[in-house]
Amino acid sequence: MRYLDAAATTPVRREVLEAMWPYLTGEFGNPSSHHGLGDAAARALEGARADVAAALGARPAEIVWTSGGTEADNLAVKGLALARPRDRHVVTTRIEHPAVLEACDHLVRLHGFRVDLLDVDADGVVDLAQAERVIGPGTTLVSVMLANNEIGTVQPVAEVAALARRHGALVHTDAVQAVGSVVVDPQRLGVDALTVSGHKLGAPKGSGALWVRRGLALEPLVHGGGQERGRRSGTENVAAAVGLATALRLAVTTTPDGPRPSGPVAELAAARDAFVREVLAGADGAVLTGHPTERLPGHASFCFPGTSGEVVLLGLEQDHGIVCSSGSACAAGSDEPSEVLLALGVVPEVARTAVRFTAASPADFEGVAGAVVDAVRRVRALAG
Repeated sequence: MRYLDAAATTPVRREVLEAMWPYLTGEFGNPSSHHGLGDAAARALEGARADVAAALGARPAEIVWTSGGTEADNLAVKGLALARPRDRHVVTTRIEHPAVLEACDHLVRLHGFRVDLLDVDADGVVDLAQAERVIGPGTTLVSVMLANNEIGTVQPVAEVAALARRHGALVHTDAVQAVGSVVVDPQRLGVDALTVSGHKLGAPKGSGALWVRRGLALEPLVHGGGQERGRRSGTENVAAAVGLATALRLAVTTTPDGPRPSGPVAELAAARDAFVREVLAGADGAVLTGHPTERLPGHASFCFPGTSGEVVLLGLEQDHGIVCSSGSACAAGSDEPSEVLLALGVVPEVARTAVRFTAASPADFEGVAGAVVDAVRRVRALAG
């Protein structure tokens, strides 16, 4: 099997599993318990917190453990907005993850907020001129993802944050897809909250964290025992925290200039570019979606007019042993065209032909382009 669906999830790395194992077996204590086992768990939890903070160039006290990216996005959007509502105005984009968009909808329905959705251009880049028009003195929060999961486009978050800061608005970015692939430094980005998810990095599903700038109020979503300094109650998942911290240590290098991806990013981008060229040359009418250069290094997404994306996926898996995706795993099984592609101006019948390839290493792309071209030709032949 050739796996090119890393944007959906990644296998747990051996180093991560080995780091977690003691806290799934002998060191099983509750970190809030005041005895030897509890103290050992608490030390492991705080050590992991320090490692996650280091990978983000942050302070340990700014890290809040969550069950993954969805919870962290919800905690950022609802928690920051409700703790400091100002004029109850939130700004986000049309291509955000559903965790952000539905959290914003919750604020509208139940808390009287209004939301402005920023448009994107044909490459999926947020409209900065529109952002400058809609962000104002009463804006509560601006949330713009750092890199899009469906099309791979990397957003100008620092520029958006600079606009927001002029008006005193808080800024959140969903960096789930970006960490380990591009530079993720909340200080340089100028944001106030940043979401991380472990299962995109070789940690287990259900591991995540939210970085929140020191001193900011955060209304909790979960109430109870007051863990995480009252920001997220519930007994912490020590093993998951250790796993996330280990994965981040492997994915990010801390330098005097801040955190940097530690993997073969340039080589991965070069392999992706070669793959894109071969597919565009071999599959007539193929369209690359997302920005041609400002995109994640392992991300290549296409539309193949005259096909069905789902049928192309099936052919790639059955005939070539290649596993990939038609877009966001969160929308799998839906017959509706991708809202992200529609926001780019792609017409619905073409949006339904989308296929996404996301790799973790340069070798993942080797020999795949020919199989893609073959699969597209077969589907078109069957369609007549």
